[in-house]
Amino acid sequence: MKENNKMTQKAHAKINTFLKITGHQNGYHTLLSRFVKVPNLYDVISFIPQECKSFTIEGCGDVPVEVNTIYKSFVAMQNELTIYTDFFKHHKVVVKKNIPSGAGLGGGSSDAAAFMRLFNEVCKLNIDTPTLAKIGSSVGADIPFFVYDYDAANVSGFGEVVEKFEDESFEIELYTPNIHCDTALVYKTFKRELFDKIEPTDFDGWENLSSKEVLNSVDAIMANDLYKASLIAYPKLKEEQPKGWYFSGSGSTFFRIK
Repeated sequence: MKENNKMTQKAHAKINTFLKITGHQNGYHTLLSRFVKVPNLYDVISFIPQECKSFTIEGCGDVPVEVNTIYKSFVAMQNELTIYTDFFKHHKVVVKKNIPSGAGLGGGSSDAAAFMRLFNEVCKLNIDTPTLAKIGSSVGADIPFFVYDYDAANVSGFGEVVEKFEDESFEIELYTPNIHCDTALVYKTFKRELFDKIEPTDFDGWENLSSKEVLNSVDAIMANDLYKASLIAYPKLKEEQPKGWYFSGSGSTFFRIK
């Protein structure tokens, strides 16, 4: 089937070149992290004409529609903005998946953000980007970064504070072992085992440094607070880490930049 470029949006993966937990409020962790878009790894979101009895998503395996981040984003947009449209009675959402799940690359969040941007554009909803990002943050903490679609940004708070960062250019190499890391479990492990050991002075000023400058000065454990938590939850990760590589998000992808 030939894709209609006007009804298609790329949903890029991201890496966290660094990720530091800064606190815990209202049941959620706060953080400071550098998010960087991965140029050559992306899912593709398309709206394909088809008569549908209900909101239809294809390409996400056996994930039920009601728990899919794309559908949750659609519901959030409807609820927040009182949008009434029969567009999805006549179109299905098709996802061409390339980003592995449970890999710390933000695939589900990126898919949701790409859907929101495409829905906004195709149906001429005229929602400004900050409003779209705010709605996305109610669905998933990583979604605002993908809504803004920056190449790199400092992300803080619960993920809702996204500040564009002009990072030094570099190539990204990825290695994703066959280990699915559950984000909720990793954060829960961090809270239980490591939260009391947070030292904010250890990463003071990192938001002003390039990713290369940060990574050249620290190892994988120091660069990403969730790596140690992931190693506790998934001990096999230690055997998988290529020497000198870093860990993205809550895992399980390792990366290096050059």
